[in-house]
Amino acid sequence: MEHHYEHFWLDPKFWVAVSFVLFVLLVGKMAWTRITGMLDARGARIQADLAEAARLRAEAEALRQQAVADRAAALAEAEDMIARARAEAGRVAEAAALEAEQAAKRRERMALDRIAAAEAGALADVRNAAAEVAVTAAREVLAESMDAERDAALIDRAVADLPRALRAA
Repeated sequence: MEHHYEHFWLDPKFWVAVSFVLFVLLVGKMAWTRITGMLDARGARIQADLAEAARLRAEAEALRQQAVADRAAALAEAEDMIARARAEAGRVAEAAALEAEQAAKRRERMALDRIAAAEAGALADVRNAAAEVAVTAAREVLAESMDAERDAALIDRAVADLPRALRAA
């Protein structure tokens, strides 16, 4: 038998509905707070990762620009050395024309050797700069790619290989 209450607030169904709505609102608010907090934390973590990536990219770009500048400076210096060496070779050739042919050949050979040495020195400087950049990049890549598990496996292999290496020595 259904009861008709004088006022709706006296009906227990009304209070059950009110408490259900309040429960849903409170749980929804707690869930919303937690979800937004997790999303904010994830967003902050992603933002930090992006900032770190931008910083690393800027550092790599600076290193690349420095390497390009070093290479350009080494090439300019080499070209200057070559120009001076060629000018010197021209003066030596003029003086050698006055002397005996054998003395001229010997002096020309010395000038060519200096040019070759200057070119080799410039190339060595460029190679050294490129090697330093490559070593730095390799060190960063290894540092990023090595975790504790891989590091432990690498150490275990090295220790296991130690007796064979000592026998070979």
